[in-house]
Amino acid sequence: MSGRVPVTLACWDYDRTAALASGEVRPEGVDLTYLSLPVEETFFRMLRYREFDAAEMSLSSYVISLGADDPGGRPFIAIPVFTSRAFRHNGIYVNAASGIASAGDLPGRTVGVAEYQLTANVWIRGILAEHYGVPVESVRYRTGGQHQPGRVAKVAHDVPPEIDIAPIPPDRTLTGMLVSGEIDALYTPRTPLPFAQGRPEVRRLFPDARAEEEHYYRQTGIFPVMHVVVLRRDVYAARPWLAQSLFKAFEEARRLAADRLAETAASRDMLPWLYAEAERTRDFMGPSWWSYGLAGNEEGLAVFLRYAREQGLARHPLTPAGLFAPETLESYVI
Repeated sequence: MSGRVPVTLACWDYDRTAALASGEVRPEGVDLTYLSLPVEETFFRMLRYREFDAAEMSLSSYVISLGADDPGGRPFIAIPVFTSRAFRHNGIYVNAASGIASAGDLPGRTVGVAEYQLTANVWIRGILAEHYGVPVESVRYRTGGQHQPGRVAKVAHDVPPEIDIAPIPPDRTLTGMLVSGEIDALYTPRTPLPFAQGRPEVRRLFPDARAEEEHYYRQTGIFPVMHVVVLRRDVYAARPWLAQSLFKAFEEARRLAADRLAETAASRDMLPWLYAEAERTRDFMGPSWWSYGLAGNEEGLAVFLRYAREQGLARHPLTPAGLFAPETLESYVI
C-alpha cells in the first residue's frame, strides 16, 4: 500500500492542469484520480450529488453555497486556485435587427441567460451597471437552454423582487429566440452557435470586444475569476492538510504551463503566433497575469462579491479571505 490518500478531482482539460491530469505533478500524500469533465457536468454533479472529493466550481455557485446561516450547512470550502478566468465583454450578443447599437440601448430589452446565477452573467451585469450605466433591473431576463431546450438552474437561489425573470418555453432555446428576435440580447460564457456559424441575425454588442476588455483592464486591473476549486467540507474536515497539498500541486502545474508558453522550438498548439500573443499579454498584463492565491487577487474577488450581493445572490457579506481554507492563505518562511 502506498499510504497515500485517494482523492477524486473533477476538472476540465486545461493547459494549467495538464501536469496534474498526467501525473507529472502529484499532490503530496495524495493518490489522485483526475476526471476530465465538461465544466457544466462537473458543476451539476458536485452541486446536486457531491460526487467528488474535490472539483472545479463556478465562483457564483460557490458563493451561493455559503449562504447557509449555519456554517455547518455549507457543503464546500474553496482553495484559491482559479482554473478559469475570462473577460466577458465578448459574451454579450444581440439580435442584429433589435436596434441595439450600444450598451445604452439595453434598458427595457429582453435578455436571455442560461441561468441568472452563472458567474459570467454576474460579471456581465455588474460591469454593465458600473461602467456602462445599465442597471441590473433595467432589462427582462429569460432563462433556458442555450442550444438544447429544458435547462434548469443547478442551484436554488433568491432573486430580488425588482428583477423580472422567467423561463422560456420548455421546447425553445435561447439561441433560436435570439435569431428570431423574440429576445433582444444574450449574456453567455459560451459562444452561440449561430454566431460561430456566421449567421447575420446575431452579432456581438461590442464589435471590438478585445479593445473594450483591454480598456476595462487598464481601468480596473481586474482579470475576472470564473472558477475556483472546492473540497467537500467533510473531506476537508477529516484531513485539513489536503487543502494545502492540492493548492501547491495546482500551483506547480500552473507554473509548468506558463513556462511552456515561452517554448518556441516546437509548438504544442495550433496557433502560429502563440509566442507573440504570450509576449503581448505579458507586456500588457505583467508576468503574473494568471496568478493563484489570495495575494494580488483581492480586488477582483471583492468586486465580484459586491456584484453578487447587489444582484441578490450572496445572502451574507463575504470577504475574499473568507472564501478560502485558511491554510492556503499563508506560507511558511525559512
